[in-house]
Amino acid sequence: MFKIIGVIAGYYFFGIFGALLGLFIGSFIDRIRVYGSGGMNPLQNALRQAVFLETVFVSMGKLAKADGRVSREEIDHVEQFMQKLGMTETHREQAIKLFKQGADPAFDIYPACRRFISVCGHTKNLREVLLAYLIVMALADGHFHPAEEALLTEIAGHLGYGPDAFKQMIEMVLNQSHFGGGKVTTAAALDDAYKALGVNKDSTDAEVKRAYRKLMSQYHPDKLMGQGVPEDMIAMATEQAKEIQLAYDMVKKSRNI
Repeated sequence: MFKIIGVIAGYYFFGIFGALLGLFIGSFIDRIRVYGSGGMNPLQNALRQAVFLETVFVSMGKLAKADGRVSREEIDHVEQFMQKLGMTETHREQAIKLFKQGADPAFDIYPACRRFISVCGHTKNLREVLLAYLIVMALADGHFHPAEEALLTEIAGHLGYGPDAFKQMIEMVLNQSHFGGGKVTTAAALDDAYKALGVNKDSTDAEVKRAYRKLMSQYHPDKLMGQGVPEDMIAMATEQAKEIQLAYDMVKKSRNI
């Protein structure tokens, strides 16, 4: 949109040269609006993708080893995770190597989190998406092992989340997984839908809409790719967005908004 305005205004005031300048400036603004300021530098974006991938899989390895052993179920889950994401063979090999590195008992997760914050921490949404991936993995067997919960809380702390904020995020991610099976609108299901959006029954319609829009923006594929999530990891965010949409539809229907 802004590049069109830039071309017209530039041509009107300065002729052909102004139109070209307006095109450049307008394209710059449009790209920032879609991807955020971090999406402008391709080299920086590639670095963020590499660090994001690294942090996801070393953390998964650390989580799998948190209770003292890496189970067959946890290995299968990571394999299914990679298949679901449709990872390229190159990324798959890197992911396995990183998972094994994280599963080493001597591996310290703090430097990995610190590197993530240094490279990705100023880019909107990436911390939330990283934690969502890790929560989904920890809940793969249906519950948190105390050691996994403690480690996740520690990682969340390194990423800047206090206990209350992290607890709310766990509730949101857990309840966002409830809406893919076409469940009926019961009181319990509606309560889960509110939790999935991070609001409650006492929230105003405006607060519900604002929470929904924020979450959908957070998981928007184009925005995430522009901010550093590798392309073959966008599928998980797309699935999460579908669950959020279903939760919102349920709340919206119950409120007639």
